[in-house]
Amino acid sequence: MNKTKRKIFETSLKLFAEKGYENTSIEEITATVGVAKGTLYYHFSSKEEIFYFLVEEGIKLLQNSVDIKTSKYNNYVDKIKAIILIQIKIVKKYEDIITILLSQFYGNEKRNQKCKEYIYEYINKIEGIVKEGIEAKQIKQGDVKIYASEIYGLIGSCLLYKLNENIDFNIELVYKHFEETIIKGLKEEN
Repeated sequence: MNKTKRKIFETSLKLFAEKGYENTSIEEITATVGVAKGTLYYHFSSKEEIFYFLVEEGIKLLQNSVDIKTSKYNNYVDKIKAIILIQIKIVKKYEDIITILLSQFYGNEKRNQKCKEYIYEYINKIEGIVKEGIEAKQIKQGDVKIYASEIYGLIGSCLLYKLNENIDFNIELVYKHFEETIIKGLKEEN
């Protein structure tokens, strides 16, 4: 990504997260970046294309991180632990992307549907790991969709905690709390 496109990306990300998609205009993006509309349209055909690019890049980042980290483990509980830790780190480092994804999940516009599609694709990835863990008798029997939704839901919990406390939270401390409440509940009792 060249310097100008990156600046448009970062500025749009910040504005969409702070003001919302609807309340952010192309004029505001170009004024903040310091480029002409023509320059923006050279890189993106519309505000909606910028939005899709942001969401797609955010989900790719999350999914690639999960793929890389979970491939290192054979134990499915360890894979879930890795997913939880990645999600906490993503919220801390990329709060704006998560804010945009969560804020656009509801609604019937094309962009809302696209956000849902990306989020469900990611949840399906978690479902697959949970299902394999149940089959391997490392995760206790239960509804795979509920388990996966609960694990994904930790993203919202982290963001809510961060915003409510208005702090730069400690990743390890938050992870320890989730490990105590979520991971212990998933483990297959021997």
